[in-house]
Amino acid sequence: MKIVVGLGNPGREYGNTRHNVGFMVVEELARRHNVEKEENRFDAVIAHLRIAGEKVLLAKPLTYMNLSGRAVKPLVNCYKADVADLMVVFDDMDIEPGDLRIRPAGGAGGHKGMESITEKLGTQGFPRLRVGIGRPQGDAVDWVLGEFTDEEKILMQQTIKKAADAIECWVKRGIDAAMNTYN
Repeated sequence: MKIVVGLGNPGREYGNTRHNVGFMVVEELARRHNVEKEENRFDAVIAHLRIAGEKVLLAKPLTYMNLSGRAVKPLVNCYKADVADLMVVFDDMDIEPGDLRIRPAGGAGGHKGMESITEKLGTQGFPRLRVGIGRPQGDAVDWVLGEFTDEEKILMQQTIKKAADAIECWVKRGIDAAMNTYN
C-alpha cells in the first residue's frame, strides 16, 4: 500500500492558491482513478483507490499547512505504512514554475508543512514531490497564499497533470524510475 499526501490549506479561500498545489495533485489522481471509498479521519480527507492494482490512499490534511504532521502521523501509524511508501506532494518556491523534483528523502527546505511532518514522524526519510511555484519579488506569505495568474494557470494545469503522472510512475515502477523520468 502507498500513501500520497497532498499539502494545502482547507477552505474555499485557499482553493486556487499556490500553497494548495499538493491538494490539486491529489485531486487530479482521484479524478483519474475510481475512488472506492472516501472518509474523513485523522484530520484529513482520505480517498481509497487502486493504481495498477496497488492500494493507494490519497490524503488532504485539514489541519492547515503548518500542522500537517498532525494528520500524517496517525495515518501512517494506523495503516502501519513504511515511510518509504509515503509520498508527500507540496509547493516549492525554490523551483521554477512547471518543474518537478522527486526525492526519496531530504530536509524540509524551510517549508512549514514539511517541517511539521518530519517532526511528527521523527524522520526525513520519506519520498517527496516538490512542485515549483517560483520565488516572489515581494512577500513570500502573500505569494504562496495568492492565486495563480491567468498565464500561470495554463502552465500549472499541465504541471499538476505531470505531477500526477510522476506519482503513478512511483507507484508502478518505484522512486528511481520516477526520478529518472520526471526530474
